[in-house]
Amino acid sequence: MTTAEVLNLRTLYDRDETAWLEAMSALAAAGRHADMDFPHLSEYLADMAKRDRREVFSRLVTLLTHLLKWERQPERRSGSWRGTMREQRRELRQLLESGTLRNHAEAVLGDAYAEARRQAADETELSLDVFPPESARSLDELLAEPAA
Repeated sequence: MTTAEVLNLRTLYDRDETAWLEAMSALAAAGRHADMDFPHLSEYLADMAKRDRREVFSRLVTLLTHLLKWERQPERRSGSWRGTMREQRRELRQLLESGTLRNHAEAVLGDAYAEARRQAADETELSLDVFPPESARSLDELLAEPAA
């Protein structure tokens, strides 16, 4: 690859990330490692890892928020809430097939619960004190489908 082609690859990262990914994939498949844009590749991979961790946290907060509302407002339970909990469980189980993300979920579970507790209080307009200060569920218990 010429110097101009390497510079174009680096410029492509800023202009069209998908095209850059395709070019990087083609270079890797061809074994042309010396031609790859490693500074941007490193940045991109780090961003992917951060995104995955944020997604795990967000899905935990959503699941926990709905569980808290489900428990504290039984008269307002709906199929929509049930569906949201099912979706979050399914997506989390898939994400947590990665041991790294499972470890992350375990590590942030307390913080996710604290955020979900505040969110549930906001959404229900109930006092924060109505919700237990700590979650009584382990990660595996959260991910398990409830008995019908």
